[in-house]
Amino acid sequence: MSTSDNKPSITIFRGWKDFGKHVWSPFVIKLEARMRFAGIKYAVDVGSPKTGPKGKIPYVECKQNKSLDGGPAADDYEEVQQLADSTLIIKTLVQWGELPDLNAALSSTDGAKDMALRALLEDKLYFYHMWERWILNYYTMRDHALGAIPYPVRIVVGLIIYRGQLSTLHGQGTGRYSGQEIAAFRYEIWESINALLLEARRQQQQQQQAQSASTASTVGAQADQQLPPPPPFWVLGRDQPTEADATLFAFIVSVLISTAAPDSQRVVRAFPVILDYAQRIQDQYFPDYEKWSV
Repeated sequence: MSTSDNKPSITIFRGWKDFGKHVWSPFVIKLEARMRFAGIKYAVDVGSPKTGPKGKIPYVECKQNKSLDGGPAADDYEEVQQLADSTLIIKTLVQWGELPDLNAALSSTDGAKDMALRALLEDKLYFYHMWERWILNYYTMRDHALGAIPYPVRIVVGLIIYRGQLSTLHGQGTGRYSGQEIAAFRYEIWESINALLLEARRQQQQQQQAQSASTASTVGAQADQQLPPPPPFWVLGRDQPTEADATLFAFIVSVLISTAAPDSQRVVRAFPVILDYAQRIQDQYFPDYEKWSV
């Protein structure tokens, strides 16, 4: 879509005015993380599902200056394109050459693992979270999601959304389980993620120890220097993030900042390595964003 000297300006519409903060939507956080992993600059704005191409958040607007072939500068115009759905946005920006393909170097086996983890989070855990927020903690979720709407109208709109969520969850299957069963399923997912991250961090520590041993002669001279913060480790145990890391980070942060997800918060906070994983990514890639309470 662009050359190196004519990059498009990208605006992410996040649905909330909380500038300088993560928003509750894991798909917004995922998209922002993906941009920051690549060092791509972007702006943020509120937007609305009503104005988005697919009727949902997030969506992006890409603006790029164009000129007619052989025409004078006065014929320049601005091309504007809107993209929707976090996964499709990322795929399109990769195709345009605006984002690197984080999974390009993965083997077919690791690629399948990456896809499976993303599907576990986006197509399974997401609905358990939806149930917890919109059904179990309805009033908290309603007032956050619809906070910009006057209270009397908020009641009506909230009930419409609530009924829609009930119908969606029942059709998808989550709504057919008891609260206890959903909690057990949700815990099982986070427990599995905890195991993956423990192994990924262990691999990173082994690599760092090997590197330290090979440079032991210089350690003494640097002993008095303050050590830098530990770098992120990545869920597949690689030295660079993959698509799954953007998604996993997003779901962790979404839980940690949402007051409509108290049960999920307790589960996530019970796994120190999950907190460590998110903390390191936050420190390196989102230093300008407000951090969740510890």
